[in-house]
Amino acid sequence: MAKRADNPFSSLERPRTNWPFVVVGLILATTLAFGIVLSVNAGNWPIGLLFAASLGVFGLITLLHIASQRRLAAVDDRRFVHWDTAATEIQRQSVNVEVRELARLLEVDDDQLTDLLSAFIVAEDLALRQVQQEEKLPLMRHVSIGGASFDGILVDQDLVTCIEVAFLVRPDLRPERTAAIMKKITTAKHGLHTLKSRLRLRLMIVLVTQLTESEQMTLRNVLKAQRFNETPVDVDIRMLDFELLQKLYVSE
Repeated sequence: MAKRADNPFSSLERPRTNWPFVVVGLILATTLAFGIVLSVNAGNWPIGLLFAASLGVFGLITLLHIASQRRLAAVDDRRFVHWDTAATEIQRQSVNVEVRELARLLEVDDDQLTDLLSAFIVAEDLALRQVQQEEKLPLMRHVSIGGASFDGILVDQDLVTCIEVAFLVRPDLRPERTAAIMKKITTAKHGLHTLKSRLRLRLMIVLVTQLTESEQMTLRNVLKAQRFNETPVDVDIRMLDFELLQKLYVSE
């Protein structure tokens, strides 16, 4: 029987405290505070202000050091994250649901599903290309993180951007689709939190559209009405025109 692989997250421990640094910091802070008290009691205000300024600078340096250490610790967490490719069956089911919904909206016959499927795949591919071009970061496609799969993922230091692509032919993002996306990002955040990862998550929703200008305005109003502010992470919504993407990446 094959031995089960160890969970890499089991090696993830809380950062150890640098006690010598803490002790030296406390001694220095105490000395500066004591100097302030003595200067005030002696009526030597210039020296007292000098001690106070030194204490303030020391406090600021300490806060910056703590913030830097936290960020480095979060970046280090990436070593313990499995960037698993989403299962083929899950990808197939997701694509089929979207294509069937597009077919219903466009009122096309089943014999045209193949063409619609091709258009959907091209739209997603071009959208992810454009996002990668804009962000100027490596992009991983169809990746699972924290127990949830996404169309794409960008990693920038300690920030992980989870990308979901939707192809719209009507000025509306279905509530079911929105709820599914929100469930995914909530699951991913909870999964990383359970594993004590210090990575930060962000959600990017990319809407590839075939809409008129008036329909695009309607869509923007619809998106404003959506309760994205209730999500556990920051949300970035981008709208990309399918025809423009084809002219940019496909047409000669």
